[in-house]
Amino acid sequence: MSETGEAASGRRGNKRAAVFRTIGEVSEDLDLPAHVLRFWESKFPQLKPLKRGGGRRYYRPEDIALLSRIRQCLYQEGYTIRGVQKLLAEGGSSNTREMSPSLFPLDPAPAPAVVAVRPARSPRRGAAAAEPAPAAALSPQARGNLEAAMRELLTVRDLVNRLLAHKKG
Repeated sequence: MSETGEAASGRRGNKRAAVFRTIGEVSEDLDLPAHVLRFWESKFPQLKPLKRGGGRRYYRPEDIALLSRIRQCLYQEGYTIRGVQKLLAEGGSSNTREMSPSLFPLDPAPAPAVVAVRPARSPRRGAAAAEPAPAAALSPQARGNLEAAMRELLTVRDLVNRLLAHKKG
């Protein structure tokens, strides 16, 4: 959180990192609405904040780190909820280092060794777009497949443009 954000909420200015946080504090820290955090609880069984009287949620530092990683996967890396669920199931407790949040949340996360999950087709509105992989990092076969797909898409675009021009004329 920024220094101005901490100063704005005086009650948290002296709170230690190891202290439980309310849903409002976590929502503010992660720049997410509280209803999104509650929704994610229903989708990710690994996320279990403590609930006190009246159903008030208290998030542990581990919960906040997991929420941060989920946010990064969904909004910055373009994964679907199902894709993040698979990542968490595969990465589980044996691979917590890979699932830990980045110190620089807007930087692209390091690519996992082998992941069979595909990211979503496009990043969410308002989210920072993930950087594309450099062309040099692709295998010659993958590069050839991408070039063939691009040629097909250009052909389809030309056909659509011709069809539209024909309908106008």
